Amino acid sequence: MPRLNSPMTYSSALGDGPCLAGTFRAEFPSQILHWSDSMFQIHGYQRGEVVPTLELLYSHKHPDDRQRCQDIVAKVLQTGGYFCMYHRITDAKGQIRHVLTSGDAIQDEDGNVTALEGVLLDLSSTLRRETDQIARDAVAAATATRSVIDQARGILMGRLLVGSEEAFQLLVTHSSRRNVKLAAVAAEILRLADLPEGPAELDAAIHEMQARERTAKAKHRGRRHHHLESPALK
Repeated sequence: MPRLNSPMTYSSALGDGPCLAGTFRAEFPSQILHWSDSMFQIHGYQRGEVVPTLELLYSHKHPDDRQRCQDIVAKVLQTGGYFCMYHRITDAKGQIRHVLTSGDAIQDEDGNVTALEGVLLDLSSTLRRETDQIARDAVAAATATRSVIDQARGILMGRLLVGSEEAFQLLVTHSSRRNVKLAAVAAEILRLADLPEGPAELDAAIHEMQARERTAKAKHRGRRHHHLESPALK
C-alpha cells in the first residue's frame, strides 16, 4: 500500500501556523495499521522507530478516555458507519495532547468491515492559543471595567465633594437597589458626564442616587427600630 499523506489543515486560532494532523488506515481482520508521518509525530515518534499496532495505539490513549474509544471502535467494526472522538493521548515524551479522531468503516459486498480510515487532528495548540486569548480578553475586560468604575467614582467625588470610599459606596448602593451591574451604573455616569447639554442631567442622576440611598437608610433604621421595640425583645 502506498504511504499515507497528511491532510491539509487550517485553524483560525493559529492562522498560518501549523495544525498537526495525520491520516491512518487499519485493516481487518489482519489488524495491520498504516500511519502517515504526522501520525507518528503526534504520538511522539519518527517513522521507523515503532511499528504501529492497535496495542500501541490504545496504550497512548489517556486512561480516562481509553475504554470509551475502544468501545466506539468495536461498535463501528460491528455495524460500519462513521465515527468521531474528541479525546486525549499521552505521547512518547509524556506530553498530553488533545486530539480529534474522525473516520469511517470500509465494508465489502457482504457488509463486513475490512478497514477503518480516517484523520487524527491534534488540537492542543489551537486549544492553548484560544485559552490564552480568552484569559487575555478577560484581563483586558476587567481592566476596562475597573477604569470605568474609577472614572465614575472620580466624577462623584468632584460633584459631591466626598471621599473616594463614600463615592464608591454610593455607586455600589445604587447598583444593588436597581439590580444593575456596578460597571453599567458607572458607564451611565460617564455617559451623562459627556453629554453636550451640560451637567444638568448628570446632577439630576446623582441627586436621584442620593435620594435612593437616603430612602434605603431610612427604611433600614425603621426596621431596626421596630425590631428593638418588639415585645418579644422586652
